[in-house]
Amino acid sequence: MQIDQAFFEVRNLKLIASRIIPFIDGSSLEERTGREALFRVEDGGFVLYLSDSAGLRGADERLIALNSRDALIWINESAEARGSFWQ
Repeated sequence: MQIDQAFFEVRNLKLIASRIIPFIDGSSLEERTGREALFRVEDGGFVLYLSDSAGLRGADERLIALNSRDALIWINESAEARGSFWQ
């Protein structure tokens, strides 16, 4: 489930895991790095943060609400499957 508009109090988020993912940009064919981070929300849910450019202006950033099952799937993704939550 993707969140279009959401408000999260930063003080209530706890970082569980993060990773940097190298990828080839489809339009420019340049090698780039993306960032993914999984946070635990105070109510027991999870929020996945996705960014297609680590720290660059104009990056595509997304927040996705995850249940416990999806959070475990994300944590245990194989190296080849990383980035699958972008789809």
